[in-house]
Amino acid sequence: MDFVVALMRASINSATPILLAALGGAFTYYANVFNIAMEGMMLTGAYFGVIGSYFFANWEMGMLFAIVSSLLLSLLFSLFAIYLKSDEFVTGIAINMLALGGTTYLLRSTFHVKGAFISSKIIGMPSWKLGFLQSIPIIGNVLSGYPFLVYVSFLLAIVVDVVVFKSRFGLRLRATGEEPVATRSLGINPTTVKFISALLSGVFCGLAGAFLSLGYVNLFSENMSNGRGWIALAIIILVRARPLGILILSLLFGFFEALAIVLQNSPIPPQFTSMVPYVATLFALYIYAKRKRVASRMVEMGDD
Repeated sequence: MDFVVALMRASINSATPILLAALGGAFTYYANVFNIAMEGMMLTGAYFGVIGSYFFANWEMGMLFAIVSSLLLSLLFSLFAIYLKSDEFVTGIAINMLALGGTTYLLRSTFHVKGAFISSKIIGMPSWKLGFLQSIPIIGNVLSGYPFLVYVSFLLAIVVDVVVFKSRFGLRLRATGEEPVATRSLGINPTTVKFISALLSGVFCGLAGAFLSLGYVNLFSENMSNGRGWIALAIIILVRARPLGILILSLLFGFFEALAIVLQNSPIPPQFTSMVPYVATLFALYIYAKRKRVASRMVEMGDD
């Protein structure tokens, strides 16, 4: 039973940064902006989260630094991909490479270490003990005692769902992605809406990065995001950016990542166990592509 509880807790912790990044990417998805720069935004947020926490001895400053740094990258992405109309894929790849090289250089030049920076001066996020759950056997052990951002991320899934599908901004966001010409005829500037969606994505990715370095662990390591931004992008595509669907799939992929960590104690080589979440991502994309192909054939048969 202890093994199951530990696995479930690790799954929730692993799912949180993916969930946050994917919720941010949902805004750009509905605005018809292909944002693959989430990986770089998350990594940058993780690094500057440590910078803020270390130098100010304050986790709130760490979160602020993480959000601001990720926002700056989203502004850079918006400048090229939205205003200058450059290729979104190329722009996103460039930003991801910039984030990886930039954070590695800054880590080595600022702290004079390679690989990872660990210090007792890094103040992590506080954990919340949910008293009304702790008295419940098993459930209390699984759901209580996480960094507060875990609980916030679950609430944000509901908030984003309401914003996208129940608010005026959400209506404009979806209209921009589906019919930008019609949106412009109504006096709404599609470029502005896309710009706002990119900024929102930057905020969420900054939170995801802050959780990685100040909630999940209290350190920064090179390439700390480790493909989580790509997994978030895959989830967005799989569920067509439905926030509640993002929540469910994030928990599923968090489980696979936690399983990979647990399997490292087995005789299986660690190189293979670390592949588990990415193999699961590829399998999910295969199922999605297969279902989409079947749906396309049915449409073609209906037209005939």
